Amino acid sequence: MNTKLIPKQNERERWLQHALAHKHLTRSSAIDIIFFVIFVQQPSIFGMEQYIDTYASPLGIITMGSDGKQLTGLWFEGQKHFGDTLCDQPSHHALPIFDETRTWLDVYFQGKRPTFTPPMLLNDTPFRRTVWQLLLTIPYGETTTYKDIAMQWARQHGVKSMSSQAVGGAVGRNPISIIIPCHRVIGTNGSLTGYAGGLDRKRWLLKLEQANIDRFLQAQ
Repeated sequence: MNTKLIPKQNERERWLQHALAHKHLTRSSAIDIIFFVIFVQQPSIFGMEQYIDTYASPLGIITMGSDGKQLTGLWFEGQKHFGDTLCDQPSHHALPIFDETRTWLDVYFQGKRPTFTPPMLLNDTPFRRTVWQLLLTIPYGETTTYKDIAMQWARQHGVKSMSSQAVGGAVGRNPISIIIPCHRVIGTNGSLTGYAGGLDRKRWLLKLEQANIDRFLQAQ
């Protein structure tokens, strides 16, 4: 097991005491909850140095997150779930990975298709990571639906079906906007539906990629 993901003893005890403070929880139940929070829900929050820097985009300031070598987050200012993968006090630092990400974003916002992808580290639940990997397969300038992704996920995992709502929840938690193109996912009825960065930004990004969004505009 990667020891970087194991919290120190005093961290574990602090979480346990918080859980035990709930009068309806047994010690066993509290330990189960702590295990889920630490190792399943958010495996990246312990034992990792975290850094941030910013990028001025046509859609506002973008914050980049990194563990020092790989990109761990890319968020529009004010978006939902901003900084979910960051610790409370990440260091503001210049890094090669941020320079590489800026180059990617420069190319993208010029209306061109980047020919490389910055190295990324996705630390979250296995389900969310597999959904995000599927997002990476959506071609530039094209769109797909939550239902299509759910069907693709089910085929890959040998199950009969997967909930579109569950997929939508994972898509909405994508920590690396634009590069992992959750903006290319639309509703089955042709509507733009939700986007953590806001529908105006989603519409703008699709127009930039020259995706055919006339029907989406009519559906709004």
